[in-house]
This record gives sequence, C-alpha cells and structure tokens, in this order.
Amino acid sequence: MAISNIRYGEGVTKEIGMDLQNLGARRVCLMTDKNLSKLPPVNAVLNSLAKYGINFQMYDNVRVEPTDQSFLDAIQFAKKGEFDAYVAVGGGSVIDTCKAANLYAASPSSEFLDYVNAPIGKGKPVTVPLKPLIAVPTTSGTGSETTGVAIFDFKELKVKTGIASRAIKPTLGIIDPLHTLSMPERIVANSGFDVLCHALESYTALPYNQRGPCPSNPMERPAYQGSNPVSDVWALHALRIVAKYLKRAIRNPEDREARANMHLASAFAGIGFGNAGVHLCHGMSYPISGLVKTYKPKDYNVDHSLVPHGLSVVLTSPAVFAFTAQIHPERHLEAAEILGADIRTARIKDAGLILADTLRKFLFDLNVDDGLAAIGYSKADIPALVKGTLPQERVTKLSPRPQTEEDLSALFEASMKLY
Repeated sequence: MAISNIRYGEGVTKEIGMDLQNLGARRVCLMTDKNLSKLPPVNAVLNSLAKYGINFQMYDNVRVEPTDQSFLDAIQFAKKGEFDAYVAVGGGSVIDTCKAANLYAASPSSEFLDYVNAPIGKGKPVTVPLKPLIAVPTTSGTGSETTGVAIFDFKELKVKTGIASRAIKPTLGIIDPLHTLSMPERIVANSGFDVLCHALESYTALPYNQRGPCPSNPMERPAYQGSNPVSDVWALHALRIVAKYLKRAIRNPEDREARANMHLASAFAGIGFGNAGVHLCHGMSYPISGLVKTYKPKDYNVDHSLVPHGLSVVLTSPAVFAFTAQIHPERHLEAAEILGADIRTARIKDAGLILADTLRKFLFDLNVDDGLAAIGYSKADIPALVKGTLPQERVTKLSPRPQTEEDLSALFEASMKLY
C-alpha cells in the first residue's frame, strides 16, 4: 500500500507555510488555475506563505482537464524555476499537473513519453528523486492528493492517458473542508460521481491475487494492483459516506457536515483506488472526455468544450456494473445495498441489474444528463469511443470480466440513454 501523508481539519491550510519552513524550502512553485487564483483557498495558502516568509512563484495557467500541451507548459515553468518544493491548490487537474511538473523537472533529460503509461508511452519506472509536493484539494472528487497518478488528454490520439508511479504521489495532502464551501452545485455533483465510481470500481476490480505474472522486481509492481483486503476497507467506507452525504452536499452548499464528509470520502476512495485501481467506467470515460464536441457543463467557467471527468465516468456505470456483476455478484449486491437498495428478497444472479437500477435512480434524483446522447454523442460515435478505450489497458485489464470490442460497443450503446 502506498499513500500520501494526510492532514485533515477545518483551517489546516494555515499551517502550509510552516510545513515548507520545516522542509527547508527556499524556492517554492505554487500551482493553481485562473478561476481558483481569485478564490479563498488560494488566498489562505498565500496568507500562510507570506506569514512564514516563503519565497515562491505562482503558476496559474493550469488547464481544467489538462492536455499533453498544458502539462508541457507547466513542466517548462518548473524546469526554469529550479524549485525545491511544490504546492498544488485545486482539483485533480491542478494536482496532476503539478505531479508531472515535479517529475520532469527532476528528470530533465527524459522525453515526455518516457513515463507515460504503455501502450501510449514507454511506461518507464521512475528512479529519480522528486522534490516534496504538498497538495491542497479544493474539490471532493479525484483523491489526487493521495495517489501516484496524473491524467491528461493526449490530443494527437484524442484519448486520455496518464503517468502512474508511486514516486509522484504528494508528500502531504492537506484536506481542509473549508475549501469545499466555494464549490458550485454541479462541480460538487460531478466530483462526487468520481468518488462513487472510484469506490465501486476498486471494490469490484479483479482481485490482486488473480493477476499475473508477478513482476520480476518489486519496483515494477504497478500502482494499480487489483482489489485487495486493504483497499476494500477504504472503498466500502467511502461508498457509505457517498450514500449518506453526496445528495446533501449537492443540494445545500451551506451543509458543512455533508461537504466536509465528502472531502474526506474523496481521500478515502483515493487511498482505495490508488492501490487497487479502477476499471471499465474509467477506461471508457477517457474517450468520452477526449472526443467531446460542443458540450459545456453548467457551473464550469471554461473557454473550451469539456465533459467533466466525474460525469464522463458515471454515465456508463449502470451498463458497466450490469456487465461485470456475473463475476463477484455478492460484491455488486453489497454495493447496491449500501446505496439504498432493498436486497432482502434479491437473487444473487440479479445483482448487476439491481446495482444498475440503484445507480440510475441515484443519478435521476440528481438531474444528471440522460446518457451519452445528452452530452452530444450518437451511435455513429461508438466505433471511435471503442477505439479510444482499447489503449486504456492499465485500467480495462482490471475489470473482473474481460471484454471484447463487441462488448465495449454494447456498453457504449447501452449508455446512450439512462432513463
């Protein structure tokens, strides 16, 4: 198991200047995005850096849903700055960009594709020492503050891929629930769907001891290892918090208890999936995000079309879990019960349909777009969506049930309309 150190509590952000002082940091890179740079979370960090006299440079050009080019811009900034510590304030986009900047600044002679996951990149193991990175999440979704994963859009192939290595996980995640109070409703919803799928996918992933062959050297062991007894604890706990608090956090921005709990659930699910991995909802989500045409989500202040990551993941979840449930149906049934299904008279062979119906009801209650058709896709797009899923072997191979191209086509088709 590999996770970052975590510090949780209202107002803990004010300690960040002291943390950097304790690390002996002399030149700090502060990364965020344009929207956040004007909001309270970044202000809280700036106040702490000023109070403790920390010398820093700010990079606020992070792209929401980063691309290879936006990663390269941030990497360039990091190489020039010769920083000895990094602070990322934002959602997964900011934290992932900062991880990549730290990695390539520490390994200046590496080509960009050296560390990118195979088969798109070379997937080389990271052997260089990285600088300390403190992550301050402002959304309750990606769990990026706990994981060694950085995801981006590879424009040339129109697919999402990433870098996965324990070496890039943050040194410290500062989980301050005050930061979630500035999140608009749809961002809370889409972030929460990411937590939901992280928990469900890592709990139902292919078990760690059914994968093979074992790497010849522990250094080559993948970050995503399959469901395992330790990750299961975190995944189930995160799922229970989502069931209890997500709707409340979305519907009432003043509900501090709900927002604080979702902020924790995001980290808990991150600890689970950061070691177990995710599978088909995520594998299929990458082309859904990458091939976006004109969709612009409500509450997102962006100048480009985008399908928020959590939305791209959750839209296929009913179809995916109906498909995977024939393997480990009892886990699928347990998840449905946590999410509110009455399973007293349920038959084990109906586990997938029960979980799929439970998810549909959950999404319908939260006004989620009615499937892929509602965000601009049609049956004509299915071949391209399948083609974009095929390279995502890092996650699709963790599905408990292997899938053919025909299976993927059928899953995309079943996800065109949800209700």
